[in-house]
Amino acid sequence: MTTQLRAFVSSWLNHRVQLKAKLREAIDRLTTAEVGSPRLNAETLMMFTLGVDRSYLYAHPERELGDDELARYDDAVAQRAEGVPAQYITGHQEFWGLDLIVTPAVLIPRPETEHVIETVLDLVREFYAPDHRLRIVDVGTGSGAIALALAKEFPTAEVDACDISAAALEVARANAARLQLEQVRFRESDVLAAYSPEPAFDFVVSNPPYVGENEADKVQAIVKKYEPRCAVFAGPEGLDIIRRLAPQARERLKDGGWLLMEIGFSISEAVRRIVGDWREVRVVPDLQGIPRVVAARK
Repeated sequence: MTTQLRAFVSSWLNHRVQLKAKLREAIDRLTTAEVGSPRLNAETLMMFTLGVDRSYLYAHPERELGDDELARYDDAVAQRAEGVPAQYITGHQEFWGLDLIVTPAVLIPRPETEHVIETVLDLVREFYAPDHRLRIVDVGTGSGAIALALAKEFPTAEVDACDISAAALEVARANAARLQLEQVRFRESDVLAAYSPEPAFDFVVSNPPYVGENEADKVQAIVKKYEPRCAVFAGPEGLDIIRRLAPQARERLKDGGWLLMEIGFSISEAVRRIVGDWREVRVVPDLQGIPRVVAARK
């Protein structure tokens, strides 16, 4: 072996990077950048880069990363250190056991929105016969999270989903196709304007924008900078969409049907007043006891 070749081999050996070392480096970088849960983020981005699960990371700490893997991982970590949400980097978010595609065109589905699904399940058990064929519409569907979760839970239901954003509907349709839940029908609509004002639905469900412009300083910077503003803010008090949705839903619900909306704790009483003359109003708290879902029965 020539001196030049020996030098090359020595240099190559010294620059091999093991998975565990790269993770440590990423954790340090994300910690310095004050990214929350730096280990979780570093591992999530490594799983995305390598196309593996978390158990693989723990089982193969000595695995050596190739140049392409290193470059892609470094790029992902750099984006996360700058504040880009991990879900927009990986293009995925789990919701109700479903692996959803997400892009900056849609709000990232949150675990607390699963309370909407749980509340629908509870109301169906309480008010509907097992053989009743439900008709449901999800308003402001975004990634399709709520509509697709309900389609999964109620395979015989007729599920509609609408959004004012054509870009969001592209994402939702892609998710429906990937998850083979193509019975969900998507429509571009400003709230429920595209639907005939007739009593057709058993449930109108929504995770509407509900943050007031007067509360913008309380919203995480990462949300304000990267997530679609129209999916977060709704006028000065956060009630603009809810004030429009409630009467439109009432027109389109069957007698005894339900409007369900995710809300923020600061608007709980205001939303109660908006639906105060409905037959029945329930407020469902999240696991921390914070009002999370308002359910109003026509």
